[in-house]
Amino acid sequence: MYETVGRSLGTDFFLIADQLSDEERAYWRRTRDFVDDVVLPTINDYWERAEFPYPLVEKLAGLGIIGDGIQGYGCAPMSPIACGLIHMELNRGDGSLGTFLGVQAGLAMQSIAMLGSEEQKQHWLPDMAQLRKIGAFALTEPDHGSDSVALETSARREGDAWVISGAKKWIGNGSIADVIVVWARDEADRQVKGFLVERGTAGYDARKIEGKGSLRAVWQAEIALTDVRVPESNRLPGANTFKDTGRVLAGTRNSVAWGALGHATAAYEIAMNYCSERIQFGKPLVSFQIVQERLVRMLAEVCSMQLYCLRLGRLIEEGRLTDTIAAIAKMNNTRKAREVVSEARDLLGGNGILLDFHVMRHMADLEALHTFEGTETIQTLIVGRDITGVGAFA
Repeated sequence: MYETVGRSLGTDFFLIADQLSDEERAYWRRTRDFVDDVVLPTINDYWERAEFPYPLVEKLAGLGIIGDGIQGYGCAPMSPIACGLIHMELNRGDGSLGTFLGVQAGLAMQSIAMLGSEEQKQHWLPDMAQLRKIGAFALTEPDHGSDSVALETSARREGDAWVISGAKKWIGNGSIADVIVVWARDEADRQVKGFLVERGTAGYDARKIEGKGSLRAVWQAEIALTDVRVPESNRLPGANTFKDTGRVLAGTRNSVAWGALGHATAAYEIAMNYCSERIQFGKPLVSFQIVQERLVRMLAEVCSMQLYCLRLGRLIEEGRLTDTIAAIAKMNNTRKAREVVSEARDLLGGNGILLDFHVMRHMADLEALHTFEGTETIQTLIVGRDITGVGAFA
């Protein structure tokens, strides 16, 4: 999708831009310009060195796009579709930046906004919206990835405080965050609860995971929690069972579907431009029938992903988005995005593996996007349970 020259690029074949409000277009344009002017010229170097792009994040703060539709507390007012367009564009630039936003706004801030006390919201959200404070969301554990409900991190009440012990893994921003939303099982009632652990709290130890081949410019952490003591005032009062955790997670599947669209859009545009300019056998690659056929199939997949995302936004506006609809959208879009990016890499030939052409970075980053917030297998089983009435997993 592209607002002004979309038809020439072929990314808005169904004229979806016509469905957007002026405000949504403004958010889209602002983010797209940031990606084109600031992100794309520099991101490959950060990605190759596995360095967190602090200068880009500092500039991101000035765009007024952090908050994922949270009302008030210094968050920019935006519709669900505007939120999606922002996620789409950041991922079109780089999956690491898209993941950073997903953790900051979609997980950490939304946990506080949906489940926190008024005091917690007032204390954290305005600074997080301006990126003066960084957040993290610590749910996944070393032995519990897809089976997150089986988490073993424990919390026990001691007077006016809680003592948390356990381990977490793959926690985005976990080594740099000012506040970490930690999910732990109450030893008394065995229910999952949420706690705000602040930077510097004794017993919290986060180590950046090294050796990643995907999302290299955002840092995930492995975390050890050893008798971490937090006051009762740092417990999220609205988080009393894993169902409350699930409410936060359901929203992120929407943003992942949009993010996958961003990766696919980038790959299609790169392939189209490359094939238009690359001369082989005396003429541009786009002159060959087989190249045109492949570009059209890529476009068809991008268009289908756009329509999924547009409908997701409308359903959120109407309050009718269900977990299973979000699940099938996440499953469909990450799978289709992998196919589109793979085609683009192949069309670029040997150049397709060079970072200078960006496609290989998208291809690697999509492997993480396809996995987190519920793998394709888990999303499939969630939808399968819904349509058959039979649960195929615990």
